Amino acid sequence: MDLLIAPSILSADFARLAEDAQSASGADWLHVDVMDNHFVPNLTLGLPVVRSLRAAVDTPLDCHLMIDDPGRWAPGYAEAGAHNVTFHAEAAAASHSDPAAVAADIRAAGARAGLAIKPGTPLEPYRELLPSIDTLLIMTVEPGFGGQEFMESVLPKIRQARSWIGADRLELRLEVDGGINDDTIAAAAEAGADAFVAGSAVFGAADPAAAVAGLRSRARQAFDSHRH
Repeated sequence: MDLLIAPSILSADFARLAEDAQSASGADWLHVDVMDNHFVPNLTLGLPVVRSLRAAVDTPLDCHLMIDDPGRWAPGYAEAGAHNVTFHAEAAAASHSDPAAVAADIRAAGARAGLAIKPGTPLEPYRELLPSIDTLLIMTVEPGFGGQEFMESVLPKIRQARSWIGADRLELRLEVDGGINDDTIAAAAEAGADAFVAGSAVFGAADPAAAVAGLRSRARQAFDSHRH
């Protein structure tokens, strides 16, 4: 299985966004954190920036929507050319949206559909939804701000998701986001994650491309060693 590294542009220089994004060569996805200052207490960027970035870089965009009412807004990101559009289970519940219907709308608009879960949200209620999505994003920090420390307490949830994916033979990416760096990526990979969002570990490095390669190498070693 290919392991994916998705540098988060939340840690890039917004005044040099395209240039910074291109500096992370070798990345599989480019993670775009969309925050609306409602679902999380931070405001980042939205559709216009996604459209501009799509035109400026070749790396597939992994849009993580930390926003209210995802049923209303998520398909627009797919239409804008995002490769993967992930919405939060908690936001869908708060807006009384059916997550399976939101995922279907994202897919119909041309993107992969992802479901994100906060650290404190139980996974069990969403097991039946897994065949309806392409990516399960398990947050390893509380969503809202970059630079937080990886929460090891989330590792059992990653292991549980990996066991379900294997048992049900699902074609599903298991992504982690929050505090991923050289020191923490191995633990996430050992638990079964196969896609890794890293912000400052990439864009804070002197050589972002080398940082991407280093993270991939550490993740691969840990992922493989746990499965042999």
